Amino acid sequence: MGINRRSFLKIAGATGIGAIVSGKIRGGEVFQEKDNLSPKTLKNIYREAYKKHPQKFNMSGYAAPKLDTVRVGFVGVGNRGSAAVERLSYIDGVKIVAICDELETAAQKAKARIKTPGHPAIIYAGKEDSWKEMCRREDIDLVYVTTPWRLHAPIGVYSMEHGKHVALEIPAAKTIEECWELVQASEKTKKHCVILENCCYDFFELLTLNLARNGFFGEIVHTEGAYIHEIGKSLFFRGKPGRSWRLKENMERNGSLYPTHGLGPVGQIMNLNRGNQMDYMVSMSSNDFMMNEYAKELSQEEDYFKQFIDAPFRGNMNTSVIRTVKGQTILIQHDVTTPRPYSRLHTISGTKAIAQKYPLPPRIAIGDGKWLSEADMKELEEKYNPPLITKMQDIAKEIGGHGGMDFLMDWRMIDCLRNGLPVDMDVYDAAAWSAIAPLSEWSVANRSAPIDIPDFTNGSWRKNQPHDISLQHGGNTQVRKDIKKE
Repeated sequence: MGINRRSFLKIAGATGIGAIVSGKIRGGEVFQEKDNLSPKTLKNIYREAYKKHPQKFNMSGYAAPKLDTVRVGFVGVGNRGSAAVERLSYIDGVKIVAICDELETAAQKAKARIKTPGHPAIIYAGKEDSWKEMCRREDIDLVYVTTPWRLHAPIGVYSMEHGKHVALEIPAAKTIEECWELVQASEKTKKHCVILENCCYDFFELLTLNLARNGFFGEIVHTEGAYIHEIGKSLFFRGKPGRSWRLKENMERNGSLYPTHGLGPVGQIMNLNRGNQMDYMVSMSSNDFMMNEYAKELSQEEDYFKQFIDAPFRGNMNTSVIRTVKGQTILIQHDVTTPRPYSRLHTISGTKAIAQKYPLPPRIAIGDGKWLSEADMKELEEKYNPPLITKMQDIAKEIGGHGGMDFLMDWRMIDCLRNGLPVDMDVYDAAAWSAIAPLSEWSVANRSAPIDIPDFTNGSWRKNQPHDISLQHGGNTQVRKDIKKE
């Protein structure tokens, strides 16, 4: 009797075959892979990927009781978090009641960015876990988390267990266990866990989503997404005064560490978790050709950087390929080191048309393979831009945040909470999109062996409906446009 891929992997994982966990058998020999994770950690990724968790309640499409005023507490207010404080202060129906950061100076600077009256914003600071005291307050509805990655899931779970909705910066979790913990907490408490994937609200991404909803591409065959952003050298300086939390992520792990910028938008187009599902994936990383060289270069200027010489930096380019249950493929790339122009790829290839955002400008081709003219593109936008764009793009661009998509994301989330509507990106999206990182680490360490992607919906994806982009309900949250930015 033959053994298929899934059966073989389950047998291997259950018996702890060394060739699966730490190397691969080829020609009768065992080849040890160089990886950044211990065999125990790799085995745990595998076991968690196949562990079953019963669903307590289906959060997809769930409409929580509406909140006329959304009382918000922020945790982690560096550059990204303090910008979020400013953006939300423009949204009517928001009351910023607390700001938390380990550094009181950071919390005070974030508070100073509030642009409208009516936000008491009590400061919580001085300890790494000051956020717990904030989360225990009874007058907070939403906890907005922009901390280092390792704290996203713990704060998310704690917030929901204390009766709060939570919005988590990407990735929402670092491990498969944390992904399941978020799912279970959200289902148990019936509190939303929103992943703050701003790229889902960029204008071309929303256009292509609406095009897909209208059958413009035909059957989706293949999509591509990425995070290609040259920030490698700056990683040595990020996170001051600790200066290295994100660098540490790039030393201890080797895989697709930041998959959601690329996966989120194409995942919505492919209706993942809502009529479609990711099945399994493979992942491969290059060697490191640059980060160690940066460490050597910087150590010539400051002894502090000598500790990073010959560290186990992740491969400069990671390429992961995902197959869905419908037989489609998704390519996801991660490269924050090599000198390439910024790209998230965002390619949608269907049986009738193709769209591609990068290299800029965005373009679309129909049938004959020729890109539409600028005039044709404008006509297409006028016809198919969803109401979220036509209603909000001008004010979103004015307030800003990566060209306006950050504000659009924030406004939409608040509007859903105020109107008692399902959120666009729920806990299943947060878990599934974030899980790609640890799963890719396992595959990279095992010579790009395939690994199944957990079904965090427990089969509910078959009946879950795509999120609404029509604004037929809600859309009535105002923006305080009378307050001018400095």
